[in-house]
Amino acid sequence: MAQWTSAVGAAQLARQLNAQQPRPAGPGTRKPPAYRALADGIRLLVLEGRVPVAARLPAERELAVALAVSRTTVAAAYEALRAEGFLESRRGAGSWTAVPAGNPLPARGLEPLPPESLGSVIDLGCAALPAPEPWLTRGVQGALEELPPYAHTHGDYPAGLPALRQMLADRYTARGIPTMPEQIMVTTGAMGAIDAICHLFAGRGERIAVESPSYANILQLMREAGARLVPVAMAEGLTGWDLPRWRQVLRDAAPRLAYVVADFHNPTGALADEDQRRGLVDAARSAGTVLVVDETMTELYLDADVDMPRPVCAFDPSGSTVLTVGSASKAFWAGMRIGWVRAAPDVIRSLVAARAYADLGTPVLEQLAINWLMSTGGWEQAVEIRRTQARENRDALVAAVRRELPDWEFDVPSGGLTLWVRTGGLSGSRLAEMGERVGVRVPSGPRFGVDGAFEGYVRLPFTVGGPVADEAAVRLAAAARLVESGVSNGAEAPRTFVA
Repeated sequence: MAQWTSAVGAAQLARQLNAQQPRPAGPGTRKPPAYRALADGIRLLVLEGRVPVAARLPAERELAVALAVSRTTVAAAYEALRAEGFLESRRGAGSWTAVPAGNPLPARGLEPLPPESLGSVIDLGCAALPAPEPWLTRGVQGALEELPPYAHTHGDYPAGLPALRQMLADRYTARGIPTMPEQIMVTTGAMGAIDAICHLFAGRGERIAVESPSYANILQLMREAGARLVPVAMAEGLTGWDLPRWRQVLRDAAPRLAYVVADFHNPTGALADEDQRRGLVDAARSAGTVLVVDETMTELYLDADVDMPRPVCAFDPSGSTVLTVGSASKAFWAGMRIGWVRAAPDVIRSLVAARAYADLGTPVLEQLAINWLMSTGGWEQAVEIRRTQARENRDALVAAVRRELPDWEFDVPSGGLTLWVRTGGLSGSRLAEMGERVGVRVPSGPRFGVDGAFEGYVRLPFTVGGPVADEAAVRLAAAARLVESGVSNGAEAPRTFVA
């Protein structure tokens, strides 16, 4: 019986290998043999999680053709990987990826570190801040006071508590988007909302257009759902969406869904202007594409001079094109898993009906806590605490990185929680690997792309400030020096394979 559980095609593997960023060569550095570079490139893809463990690799001849190298080169690379424990083979079953005994499996998403590890490792992997007290405690206390009437019911509210649906509808109406509670479904975080939308609109094999780069965990969710991701490159810097590219992709690929983050995009921090919003809605409507708009960062504007554009759904008055997703997790606290969808009433009814086969509903107590905060003014005060924390952390992190890593390049966003950094020609994957050694955890750029793009980037969230931000930059600089010196797994660093 074969030991592999998935397969990687020759063309796909070749694209991922050729997208890897080369390591700057020091004086006197010799170019490695072609088989060694190929083996190191595949090993790095496995360690980074971009090629899954137990994935069947292409046959030697197929990969040699895709890379335009000799079959002997591929055979030698596979043999080196087998010797190192990163490949297993059996006659008749092929070869599949593995990790040596004692090596941790590569993380597939951006899971936060367990609390017991936080003392020794600076976690820049998860873009989440501590709770804005005292408002978390006050919200839970207020929820407990309002709980007794609900305790006498069955507790299942598939569409969400009526009071919270009304509250969310009223908040959209106050933003200039008339909304009824029938247009709202409360979900278990934004991830729960997007998962429900993908299952309703995009079956296995359906195309979904996504920004490139985009939020790593959403990309992985869509892959797990069997979607075919169609990347659309972001415009340079913080200028947002490239409308001609979007129009072309929506016209030519005709994706069933498109997923965008218009407000302080994750990871770049870009803020789309009103012309871009209007243009994308028009393009999606013309192509028959449902546009899923992630508003989880909307309230996290950090600079006083930010002029927030109207929501994307303002340009879809009929409600036939745009589905809006919001959440309490970024603006308030990641531990408060309350999200929501705003859509046309018939879409909400379909989502609610499908929910009977998923999670049935969102915890009542947490819904009551968010409703209490929004109805008492506590939400606005809590979000202001969050903005202050993020602004101070952003400024401290920017100053520290500029001091310790002057060759790294980035634009400072006016909101959100993340900095998208070009690493001066260093491999983001290798920086992530070396960061684990020196006590800083950072996600590499390819996690936010499709098929290995963005190897020359890392994402830095505004989760630490003050002396911790300074120390994080010092550790990142130490990781960069290790990458430059060629240290990896106790031996020479993996090098880029170039066919």
